[in-house]
Amino acid sequence: MVIQLPQAKVLPPGEAATYAEWFACLAEPVRVRLLHAVATSPRGITIGSLTEIVGVSQSTCSHHVRKLADVGFVLLRKEGTATIVTVNQACCVGLPHAADAVMGLLAPGPCCPDDVPALVSVRALAPGDWPVVRRIYGEGIATGVATFETTVPEWRVWNLTHRRDCRFVARLDEEVAGWTALGAYSSRDAYGGVAWESVYVAEAARGHGVGRALLETLIPASEAAGIWTLMAGVQAENVASLALHLRAGFRRVGVHERMSRDATGRWRDVVIFERRSPSVGV
Repeated sequence: MVIQLPQAKVLPPGEAATYAEWFACLAEPVRVRLLHAVATSPRGITIGSLTEIVGVSQSTCSHHVRKLADVGFVLLRKEGTATIVTVNQACCVGLPHAADAVMGLLAPGPCCPDDVPALVSVRALAPGDWPVVRRIYGEGIATGVATFETTVPEWRVWNLTHRRDCRFVARLDEEVAGWTALGAYSSRDAYGGVAWESVYVAEAARGHGVGRALLETLIPASEAAGIWTLMAGVQAENVASLALHLRAGFRRVGVHERMSRDATGRWRDVVIFERRSPSVGV
């Protein structure tokens, strides 16, 4: 029997060359320390101050800062006789994006393509779906990386804390296999168009496009409901969910370090994603 392995995906040569240049620049520990010092100085920092912080000579510091500037990680400007170094904000997104691309967490293609898996259908969540939704929620809790919750809430609590116009379940082989819903981001009117997104897939249905189908239904529905920004918090160890949100057009905006403890008492980081609608609230 011949085993057919899936064909590997290859980065385009141009992207690979760019990322290699970035990573090569950061192969020098002094540059990593310098970049960190600049990135944590939002108003900018002088070469002289960087020299003191990192503990190298001014000529060495200037050399490494110039290398960072050549790649585009930092920007330089003159103020009198001093050189002010600031971080290139585009790299705050671009560098994590590069790592995601190299590690296979990003896939080319539009946010919401038309080729949703044929066996997956999505419809509005009804109160009668709660027993299955509750079970799927519990299966997510059991993974240890889907949520910090340790118990599934009662229907009354869940119903009160999730919008009623953006709740969906996905069906795979005629069985409910996943759900998605939106919770409030804030009680303030100014954030009325921002919502937290949740998506859960049944253990037996993972890897079959259920999560993707749910988000591809939720995104246009949320825009129709006036939502301009969807937010999501994903534990750093939840690789499948990280990839799902990146493919659905979310961007990584940061990491909440040691955000909460899991069931074992271990501190976990949470990656924050957002998706800004190109049509709502423009």
